[in-house]
Amino acid sequence: MATGSEDLVYGGIKMPSRLPLLLTHEGVLLPGSTVRFSVDTPRNMHLVKHRLLKGTSLQSTIIGVIPNTKDPSKEADEIPTLHKIGTAGIAVQVVGSNWPKPHYTLLITGLCRFSVSSLLTERPFILAEVEQLDKLEHYTNLTPEGVEAEDGELQELSQQFYQTALQLLGMLDVSVPVVAKFRRLLDSLPKETLPDVVASMIRTSNKEKLQVLDAVALEERFKTTLPMLTRQIEGLKLLQKTRKMMPDPEKKVLSVREGGGFPGRHFNLNVEEEDDDGDDTGSLERKVHAAKMPDAPLRVCLKELKRLKKMPQSMPEYALTRNYLDLMVELPWSKSTKDCLDIRAARTLLDIDHYAMDKLKRRVLEYLAVKQLKPTLKGPILCFVGPPGVGKTSVGRSIAKCLGREFHRIALGGICDQSDIRGHRRTYVGSMPGRIINGLKTVAVNNPVFLLDEVDKLGKSLQGDPAAALLEVLDPEQNHSFTDHYLNVTFDLSQVLFIATANTTATVPPALLDRMEVLQVPGYTQEEKVEISHRHLIPHQLEQHGLSSQQLHIPPDTTKDIINRYTREAGVRSLERKIGAVCRAVAVKIAEGQTDSKTEEVTDRLTQQGENAVPLASPPVMPIVIDNRALKDILGAPPFDLEVSERLTLPGVALGLAWTPLGGEIMFVEASRTEGEGQLTLTGQLGDVMKESAHLAISWLRANSKRYQLTNMSGGPDPLEGTDIHLHFPAGAVTKDGPSAGVTIVTCLTSLFSGRPVRSDVAMTGEITLRGLVLPVGGIKDKVLAAHRAGVKRVVVPRRNEKDLEELPANVRDDLDFVAAADLDQVLNAAFDGGFPGTDGVRRDARLSSKL
Repeated sequence: MATGSEDLVYGGIKMPSRLPLLLTHEGVLLPGSTVRFSVDTPRNMHLVKHRLLKGTSLQSTIIGVIPNTKDPSKEADEIPTLHKIGTAGIAVQVVGSNWPKPHYTLLITGLCRFSVSSLLTERPFILAEVEQLDKLEHYTNLTPEGVEAEDGELQELSQQFYQTALQLLGMLDVSVPVVAKFRRLLDSLPKETLPDVVASMIRTSNKEKLQVLDAVALEERFKTTLPMLTRQIEGLKLLQKTRKMMPDPEKKVLSVREGGGFPGRHFNLNVEEEDDDGDDTGSLERKVHAAKMPDAPLRVCLKELKRLKKMPQSMPEYALTRNYLDLMVELPWSKSTKDCLDIRAARTLLDIDHYAMDKLKRRVLEYLAVKQLKPTLKGPILCFVGPPGVGKTSVGRSIAKCLGREFHRIALGGICDQSDIRGHRRTYVGSMPGRIINGLKTVAVNNPVFLLDEVDKLGKSLQGDPAAALLEVLDPEQNHSFTDHYLNVTFDLSQVLFIATANTTATVPPALLDRMEVLQVPGYTQEEKVEISHRHLIPHQLEQHGLSSQQLHIPPDTTKDIINRYTREAGVRSLERKIGAVCRAVAVKIAEGQTDSKTEEVTDRLTQQGENAVPLASPPVMPIVIDNRALKDILGAPPFDLEVSERLTLPGVALGLAWTPLGGEIMFVEASRTEGEGQLTLTGQLGDVMKESAHLAISWLRANSKRYQLTNMSGGPDPLEGTDIHLHFPAGAVTKDGPSAGVTIVTCLTSLFSGRPVRSDVAMTGEITLRGLVLPVGGIKDKVLAAHRAGVKRVVVPRRNEKDLEELPANVRDDLDFVAAADLDQVLNAAFDGGFPGTDGVRRDARLSSKL
């Protein structure tokens, strides 16, 4: 490059002696390197618009790049102090974008150094007269013997630098195409160009690149760059040594990323530690083919990959497409675990993990047996319905352990957006896949056990109905082609074993419930709770509180006392909390004893020295046994008492059985009468169905008052004549509804009108009709277990519910006396001591005979 008005010739390219200057603060452009710069300042924006975009010749693409040490966002009207040396370069690519603000991205290849002689114009961009600093023959002579005419010291530096660069390449993976190409490039380029090329490739700071740029003399340039190259080699040696010392090193490689370059032949070599899935689309393409996905997703991925290669990295859509492809290659399209189909081992494991729950265990073993006979069996959709704390979630985890599959839990409680299930479409900002696809990505296999927890607590909002979105997931005939909105391709869910849990089926939509096999998980009996406590709960709590069985002992009688008097639930969560409270109290005693023993040694030492000391209590005797007295001291007064016998001593009180999502409960019904006009008053937050049962009971009793010898307050045959009836259901803050209180209301009113008290050990349930029939109801097992917990001895159930008694444990059936009633006469006979008058001559409906 020469001064004056004559053109400068560089490698066959004619360049003007007047160059527009680009002030950049992002990096340093060295001759032979290719760097991407972001342009957003006014002067640089005008340079791009008026010079690069409007130019039609090759000369219009040549600009000068000057490093700017000041913040461009604070650019003033005056020109900042320019760096003394810059680099002439060719703008090989210009990309514009409006996000996050209007800017251009330039890809510039450096040619040679220059110094600014004078500034010609400052607006709209800087135009300067420049002087070339590099020798032209260094870039036109491509023979490796280009420095033979130089002095010996320079030739020695050149040869030393060349050998050091070869040593660096020897530490890289030669099988990588870019490394092999650079190896050939190292032999073909003049050695005088190597300092600039290598300094742009290795990891160096902008300050160090400025030192290389300022080194105009070739000898000084070699001396400046050689320590940087040596430091890079030492870093790689240390990295390799560290990997050899690691017992399980992460799989990482030294990647070589291709850039633009020295007249079309330079490669930007960043020697750094990166993951195997580097930024280049080549490794991503290899992953796409290695994912073994079906043909339809593979075609979509290849199409997106083709778009990604043509897309500049500055575009916002680049990151979205890259994230999509990363997710696609991470999904387990063909990865699965092998099922462990040893039924005996599975039976043993289930018995160890869970006590009782025979129905669930039998269903799991059936699934394993069928899977063993037919390996292509699609995963069933099981739904465990039962009160909290009975082990529904832990059973799902045990099933996964039996099968040898991965386990993933998805909490559905409170979800009110269908996108949580199906995902968001990629057109939205912040889009992501649904919880099903995210779960598959987490477990990395396509046949895990998915636990959909609390499926009965799904919400519904303006964003859609997630219960409806689950229909395709939980339908064995459809989930082999499940489509997530984010993926927009089908994924096979047929091998996934879905297990749902719920407290009640009342709030589950019928269409969703139809797709699942419902398995009822009832509450535990007292004996089962005692066994569960000593098998699982007490050892777990001892471990959680740092205790051992040699320090704390809870006898079975104490456990029964906790179950009966301190907890009243279907599950065992409150029971475990009470045991934890006992463990904490014992931990305090033991910790105090250890502290006191240490303090006692100090006290003895002080006593020997003649000083006053207070005698301390001795440590407690091990193990600490918890009896009823200690239990009361720790847990306080028992909140629950056996009050059944005390509350049934007067006429007008009966004991019914109710079902709740938390399990079965006992329910008292109380009635009183006063002089009045025959009005019926109902209290206790009753629903419409229960109010109708009360009116049914009144109507039936008035119709049969003579036969049962029921009278009003004055002794008349009509129980309501001149009498007001008040029917009350205690626990008035709790809403109550359902038809199963019908027989209890009839028994309560019969006791009131006859003046005879109901037996104190009888509980009942059943729906009634105007004809006096007793119809079946649900939740029999939970209700009977509640009666058993309350100490009831006789239970009256509808005759058509007699089949449900087979599900009860044998000890419960032995302890209780069951009366299967078909009509109200049998109910009244069972509820009162010695039967009830008028029930012997039971009326039968006349049968119609055909006259054909």
